[in-house]
Amino acid sequence: MYKRIRDLREDHDLTQKQIAKILNMSQTGYSKYETGENDLPTTILIKLADYYNRD
Repeated sequence: MYKRIRDLREDHDLTQKQIAKILNMSQTGYSKYETGENDLPTTILIKLADYYNRD
């Protein structure tokens, strides 16, 4: 799952900083989700799904 959120971000030509701003969090915090250092909370996963499915 962690690789997938990075791939989605890159496919949309977004930086970690841009996604972190959308999620109202720090870039460092978001980075830890992409690397798997921190578990991805369900609330964040839902926000990401809503964002990427808006197209």
